[in-house]
Amino acid sequence: MCMTLLMFCVLHDLFKGSGQTDFGPQLKSLNKDHFTIVAWDPRGYGRSIPPNRNFPLEFFHRDAKDAVDLMQASSNIGKALNFSRFSMLGWSDGGITALIAAAQYTFLINKLVVWGSNAYVTEDDIKLYNAVRDVSKWSERMRKPMEEMYGSEYFAKTWAAWVDGICQFAKRPDGNICREVLPQIHCPTLIVQGLKDPMVPNFHAEFLHKHIKGSRLHLMPEGKHNLHLRFSEEFNQIVEEFLLQ
Repeated sequence: MCMTLLMFCVLHDLFKGSGQTDFGPQLKSLNKDHFTIVAWDPRGYGRSIPPNRNFPLEFFHRDAKDAVDLMQASSNIGKALNFSRFSMLGWSDGGITALIAAAQYTFLINKLVVWGSNAYVTEDDIKLYNAVRDVSKWSERMRKPMEEMYGSEYFAKTWAAWVDGICQFAKRPDGNICREVLPQIHCPTLIVQGLKDPMVPNFHAEFLHKHIKGSRLHLMPEGKHNLHLRFSEEFNQIVEEFLLQ
């Protein structure tokens, strides 16, 4: 019986900004004999425009609901895919979304894989985000693909709005994004962390591992934020083995 993988893609991932571009090695190479793969763009990103992206305080919970509404058989939306259960893969902000979905919709989620994700923000995190706020200071290699997909104005505006959106969590107790939901995750969970991730320090993965009961933590010594692209063969193998166990 095939599992269904729901992959998340968001602008924060610093790549081309859609499921198709950010998860190319997974869409191409994960075993199609075992998996049905769905790549989803949250509202305001990739192919889910319109609407334009915005960042109210509950935007991660909104994305989680949108994702589940797309997938589940009981959804009232017109384009629901009618999967009664599925597994979720989430990168970066998509991982946060997946954590929330797995906690709130425990009856739907088989397994969970997240990488480059965090359940809270610190003052040091805020410094990292603000340091890359001005996209005009990015290298052309990093900036050009985003501008080609979104246009320079929408990309710059949305990126700055994301920085403001993620920084607003620092005003909450303990910088909370979704700390309180982690104990509610009961599905088998794999946390992958690149030890050289410049955007999400290692202590975030350790926190997830500590507070998600029974979770596994896999460290990739040379991995950075885009470890699933840079080391796609290794990443795919790790994920397949976990999902097929």
